[in-house]
Amino acid sequence: MTVISMVYGIVILMFYFDNRKHNLPHIHAQYAEQEAIIGIDDGEILEGSLPRSKMRLVQACIEIHREDLLANWRLAVGGQQPFKIEPLR
Repeated sequence: MTVISMVYGIVILMFYFDNRKHNLPHIHAQYAEQEAIIGIDDGEILEGSLPRSKMRLVQACIEIHREDLLANWRLAVGGQQPFKIEPLR
């Protein structure tokens, strides 16, 4: 597991070799005690939940950084270290 970004208190993570359960490229977003798994291609929740306002921030981050997230996905699935992505400001 690697923290790749923070979005206003939301931790964005990727896990190594994480393509078995959800075959789609995705990120894990954690806020307080909540966690959601979110598809990179469409920003849809695959599992879990986040407050609506936090989910919108994560989806904005995905929209802005989609190419970087997909590059990180390929690295992580191959067992390599994903790179950090600038947080939204």
